[in-house]
Order: sequence, then C-alpha cells, then structure tokens
Amino acid sequence: SVAHICRDVNYGWLIRNMHANGASFFFICIYMHIGRGLYYGSYLYKETWNIGVILLLLVMMTAFVGYVLPWGQMSFWGATVITNLMSAVPYIGNSLVQWIWGGFSVDNATLTRFFAFHFLFPFVIAAFTVVHLIFLHETGSNNPTGLNSDADKISFHPYFSYKDLLGFAALLIALVSIALFSPNLLGDPDNLS
Repeated sequence: SVAHICRDVNYGWLIRNMHANGASFFFICIYMHIGRGLYYGSYLYKETWNIGVILLLLVMMTAFVGYVLPWGQMSFWGATVITNLMSAVPYIGNSLVQWIWGGFSVDNATLTRFFAFHFLFPFVIAAFTVVHLIFLHETGSNNPTGLNSDADKISFHPYFSYKDLLGFAALLIALVSIALFSPNLLGDPDNLS
C-alpha cells in the first residue's frame, strides 16, 4: 500500500511525492500541448490529432485507476461512484459494472485490477505515442500563420535539443521543489479532510 511505501521503504515518501506531483505536472504539460495544437491549427492533421485524443483518453483512464488506489476506504467509494456511471449504458450497463468490479461490489479484486491497469496502461500510451509521432512525421508540424515554413527550418541539434533540455531541467527543478517543500500543493485538499 501507499502507506507502507511511505513509511517502510527507503525514500518511499519521496517516491510517492514525485509520482503524485509528477502526474499533475504531466497533465499541465499535456494541456499546454493541446492548447498549442489548437493555436497552431493542428486539428487539421486528422490522424495525428485523433491519435492525440486517444492518448488523452488513455492518460485520463490511467490517472483514474491510479487515483482511486491510495486512499484506503475512499478507494472503494471513488471506484464505486465513477464506475457506477457505466450502469447508464442501456441494456448492458449493470452487467458492465459487475464485470469491471469483478463481483457485485467494489472489493479487493477491483483495486487489484485497477493497479494492474495503472501499471500496464503506460506501455499502451508509449505505443500510441510512437504512432502519434509517426503521423506527425508524415505531415510535419504547423505554425500560427498556417504558411509553409520549410524555408525557415534549422537543424534540430543544437538549437531544439538545447531548448528541450532547458525546459526539462526547469520542469524537473520545479517538480523536485514542490515534492520536497510543498508535497500536497497539487493534490486534492478533500483527500486530507
């Protein structure tokens, strides 16, 4: 459990804080990426955009099945409330909910299943990311003016690689600072009340 990791594993508290806050930072980066895509009109590249939408849904599913894991009894409540929404599907809703739960109520089997999904989905996300990049490589990117910018292209290294390295370093410094000095800043305050 998360409580065991935080108490009994060397630097478990740091692993937990980096994982939780890193997920929040990851979503902030994803939303900025989507915003940039909207600004640049990247939705016109349908294959790339649709794979990106699938990626967003996969990331959200991964976050959900991970979010309900650490809160003890609240895990059962959270999993019950959210998965119960599936019962709104006509005809097969109740069967679908029981199939997801692994029984007639949320139990240890459900949380074990969610943990397995939370572990496996990142590999699926990585595969879809490669497909996303393949389609992006086919079309190229866009710019706010919508004009062809082939004449303005420069080599990736060193210009873009240094820019990306600086961005990663700034993000990592911010993440470590929050994880060490204010670990609950990006979390849900309702979890602590």
